[in-house]
This record gives sequence, structure tokens and C-alpha cells, in this order.
Amino acid sequence: MQKIHIYDSYKREKREFSPIVPEFVSMYVCGPTVYSDVHLGNCRTFVSFDIIYRYFLAKGFKVRYVRNITDVGHLVGDVDTGAESKVEARARLEQKEPMEIVQKYTNGFHDVMRLLGTLSPSIEPTATGHLIEQIEMVREILRNGYAYQVNGSVYFDTQKLLQTHDVYGQLSGKQQEELLEESRDNLKNQSEKRHPSDFALWVKASPKHLMRWNTEWSEGYPGWHIECSAMSTKYLGKTFDLHGGGMDLQFPHHENEIAQNIGACGCLPANYWMHANMMLLNGKKMSKSDGNNITPAELFQLGSPFTSKIYSPMVFKFLLLQTHYRSTLNLTDVGLQAAEQGYFRMMKAAESAQKLQSNNSNTGSEDAEVLAIIAAAEEAMADDFNTAMALSQLFALATKINAYENNQLNINDLSTEVLEKMKACLKLFLFDVFGLQNELSQTSDKAATVGKLVDLAIELRKEARARKDFAASDLIRNQLLEAGIQLKDGKTEVTWEYKQ
Repeated sequence: MQKIHIYDSYKREKREFSPIVPEFVSMYVCGPTVYSDVHLGNCRTFVSFDIIYRYFLAKGFKVRYVRNITDVGHLVGDVDTGAESKVEARARLEQKEPMEIVQKYTNGFHDVMRLLGTLSPSIEPTATGHLIEQIEMVREILRNGYAYQVNGSVYFDTQKLLQTHDVYGQLSGKQQEELLEESRDNLKNQSEKRHPSDFALWVKASPKHLMRWNTEWSEGYPGWHIECSAMSTKYLGKTFDLHGGGMDLQFPHHENEIAQNIGACGCLPANYWMHANMMLLNGKKMSKSDGNNITPAELFQLGSPFTSKIYSPMVFKFLLLQTHYRSTLNLTDVGLQAAEQGYFRMMKAAESAQKLQSNNSNTGSEDAEVLAIIAAAEEAMADDFNTAMALSQLFALATKINAYENNQLNINDLSTEVLEKMKACLKLFLFDVFGLQNELSQTSDKAATVGKLVDLAIELRKEARARKDFAASDLIRNQLLEAGIQLKDGKTEVTWEYKQ
């Protein structure tokens, strides 16, 4: 089996992947907080890890992929200052029960994930469904001396951790001074804590809080970070293979997860830490408050002032593929237009490839070059899941396919064996690993309807040319071109394709 190399955010180096259990991959990805519609930038994170999940499956691994749902505990701060969790705040705003909000936005998240063609995870646990596990982990951290109680709340003792394990701050690369400064900036009302960098494991609820559970410490709710430690440990064990999430979760969330797992289990939770980078909009950070924001609904259905048209979810996904998951991606209308053209070109190549036939059962003069392209695509994906480099190799195959189809290259210079490998490579990457859906497929009702309408237009144009009404003939051609349909006049027949 081809060796896979993964960039580990914790060790800041690319390492050969070695699963804990042979031929089995255990991966945990921090899922959405369901208090609002899914953010388009978060879609990038979940698509990136879906591709990694798919890749491992395609390589023959058995995979247990756990992606959580945060439906309680995502707080404004680590101390109960009267501020509500984001789920509760939304519930009060919409005058609903908190779990109505959870269900509504969980359904919305799943809808968007289906539009983007992602697979469901093996397990999708919720924070509210695992209160017992979270409470027991807090107890274990207390028993091990890494936490303390104050007025019904429980806090993790980061200074005690630093005395026994030099790990806090390593993932995010922050020095203790930086951690302290960010703690002071982000977390208000520090009076209960022994140290500013300490964080809440359990929070005593004020009377206004709707979501609350009874424990020996108080009637309250869990801190944000404890849920992931509890759920990943339950389903994947104390140490598992991959832990993923967005780059914004490195600090404080993932740093605190590491602290909690050491406090409860005495070991690091994951062997490889992976982070998907952020997505910008026209070169600036996406922000609702600044008005620099676009939602999935606006991009796919409603329209947005930031885009010239509505784009297919597959076009957006194709745009994501063109940037490595660890690199910043800049969403622009020009970029989406280019992605749309590239997507149509690649789907057309995939369709055309299946129609190609070679009569050469021996080695062909084209074999070595095509095999080299296939190998380069495989090497790119094995090198930290580099979809951008892999996609560039698929475009090279698309150029070859177009040349074979147009007789610029002789298909019989490619052996039947290598031709089949080329077809299999396109299917593997485009549909099995990348999870793209072919919206040009002539088997779909929409495509069949488009085909019938184009055939009718071609017939009308043929009649116009027969009566020498070339103005009408040109009008039909130009109208089709504006609609994205390009006619090709051959010696005996007129064919058409989607405009590239």
C-alpha cells in the first residue's frame, strides 16, 4: 500500500501515517455548534475532512469517523456572568425551547452537507446526549488533582498541568505570556480562578439559564471543551489516530482538550492533529457584523451582492478542491466563475472517457505518459491530501481525453489496460474521493430535458440554414452560447457541449 504522509499541527512536521490498529483509522473532527445556520467557512472544514475520510475508505482502510454536534456549553466566557450559551440566546430570541433550536439548525447543517455531497460520519454524538460521560471525566480530573471547585463551578488547573507535563501551548505555538494575554482578553470575570489561563469544566448556572443539570458541585452545565474530550475518549479510546477541526480551534479549544485528556487519562488524545485553514471573502475575513459575509443559501439559492449569479454546490466544492486544506482560500466571484468552467470541463472529460475505446492490447506509445499522470495524482493525495495537485493531474488527463476524442491523438496509441486505468483514476478521484456529483450527466431528468431542447434548437437552426436565413441561424447559435451551450458544426452532423 502506498505510504501516506500527514502534516501534524502538534509536532509541526509532515510524518508518515501509521495507524494505531493496522488497516483501521480512528478520526475525530469537531463539528458544528448548532445555534445558527452553518457558516460557509465551516463548510470548507467539513468538506476537507470528508475528503480525507473518503480517501482512507478508497485506500481500503476501515474508518471510524466521529464528528460531534455542540448543542450546549459553547459559552460567551468560562465563568457564569449571566451570559447565556449561544443555543439559549437563540432560543430566547426565537421564543423556542433550546432543543427546538438544536433540531432546527442540526437539520439545516445536514441539508447543506448533503448538498455538498459529503458522507455521514460513522458516529455523530451530541453534547447533551453525553452529559454522564462529561460529568465523569470532570470527576476524574478532580481526582487526579488537575482541577478545583469554586462556588459550585469546576476549573481546570493549568499551572498544575505545567508542573507535570510541558504541553500547554505547544499545539498553538503560544508562549505562556501569550496564553495569559489571550485569556485576559477573551475571558471576563476572572475572580473565581486561581490563574487567568484556567478554564471551566463545569459552570454553576444562574436562575435564568434554561439548560441545566444537577451534580454534586451545583446545578449547572458543562464547559465547552469537555464534551469533545469525553466523546472522543468514549468512541475512539484514550488515544486515537487523527483529530481535526478548523484552524480557529487550535486555541483555546484544542489546547484545552489536550489538557483535559492528560488530566483525566494521562496521555495525549491524538497521534496527529490536523487543521483546515480559514476562508476569506474578497480578501477579508468573513464577518456578519462587518457585512462581509455570504451564506450557503445565498450562494446556492438566493443570490448575493458578492456574486454575479447563483452557483451550484458542486462548483463551490470544486473551488475548495483547488486549494490545499491547510492554505487560506479566498472566495471571489471570479474564482467561482473559473471553478464553474473547470468543473464543467472535468465532468465532460469524465463522460467522454467512458466512451473511449482502444483496440490496442499491447503496450502503446501513450502508456508511459498517462501512467505517469495517474501516479502523480496518487502521490499528491498521499502527500497530506493535496487535492489541488491531484486535481491538476486530472486536468492533464482531461486534456489527453479531449485530444483522443477529437482525433488529435490516436486512441489506439493507448493500450486497453492503461485506458481502463485512466477511467478508473477519474472515477476514483472525482466521485469516490472528492465526492463530486456529475450535474452534466445525461441520465438525469434535467440534463435529458436540456438535451431535448438543444436538439430542437439544432433542428430549427438546420431549417433556417436550408432556407438561407443565416441571420436566424446565427441568432439561435448565439442564444444557445449565452445560455452556456456551444454548438460544433461537423461534416455530417452538429454536436453540442457545455461552454468551457
